[in-house]
Amino acid sequence: MAVKLTKNEQKLQKDRLKQYERYLPTLQLKKQQLQLVIRQIEEEIALHRRTQRRLVTEMQSWIAVYAENPFFDAERSIEGLVIIESIIKSRGNIAGVIIPVFEELTFATVPYDLEYYPLWVDRGVESLREYSRLDALIATLAEQIALLEQELRTTSQRVNLFEKVKIPEAKENIRIIGIYLGDQQTAAVVRGKIAKKKLVGEA
Repeated sequence: MAVKLTKNEQKLQKDRLKQYERYLPTLQLKKQQLQLVIRQIEEEIALHRRTQRRLVTEMQSWIAVYAENPFFDAERSIEGLVIIESIIKSRGNIAGVIIPVFEELTFATVPYDLEYYPLWVDRGVESLREYSRLDALIATLAEQIALLEQELRTTSQRVNLFEKVKIPEAKENIRIIGIYLGDQQTAAVVRGKIAKKKLVGEA
């Protein structure tokens, strides 16, 4: 884009440069903050997945025994005792991004007769509820990452725009205008000297 070679344009370009250089560190800080938070959430998800695997390992032995026992029919499956009622979430704010925050997973009350279930049924129900709770928590954290990554892309694009386009462009425009105005000033001085010599010569 052609730039006007005037003092007003020079001032405008200098003001823009100051604005860009003032805004850039804020964007860079936001970019770093988003990257850090995304890594922290990824680590949290990995931790919850490890907890889930541990729960599955603990449940496998007694679920296998239960499954192999022909006395317990399909209608009395442990899974049938765990029915999700609702997922409760609130809203949070990270670096200006509104994110969902997991609060609680509620379950429907399913009565069961201990006479028809193994002794560890209470523990099994509790383990399955905890697994489901972790599932809901992980899904919410994944939502957070998706929203934060979207904001990170936008912020990174702005950082690149300022660093690689706007700031160098403003500096180059200031340099070009400076050279032009300097040349004009030099030419004016030369013309002044020539005119003075003519006046002196004519006198």
